[in-house]
Amino acid sequence: MKIDDAAAKFEALGNPTRLKIYRALVRAGEAGTPVGRLQERLKIAPSTLSHHLKTLVAAGLIRQVREATTLYCHANYQVMRGLMDFMVAECCADAVERADAKTAA
Repeated sequence: MKIDDAAAKFEALGNPTRLKIYRALVRAGEAGTPVGRLQERLKIAPSTLSHHLKTLVAAGLIRQVREATTLYCHANYQVMRGLMDFMVAECCADAVERADAKTAA
């Protein structure tokens, strides 16, 4: 994942309402959650919820699937894992370099 892609995803999650929505969808698992249930559970006005969902969809963090008359939202776990992998990919890399430098000295 490129840094600009990661930044866009973190920017989308940087809003408290969107983070609540995303966490609710992660908790829902693979089955996802109908938009109406999200609205009821999080007590968000429909137009506000729609705005935030659009941002999360554009960032690739969630996907929406229509089943008959119900619109379901699902966390995109592959993207979530990619974002987490991006964050830990170089974990402690500089600490190893400093340890090697101390050993060599």
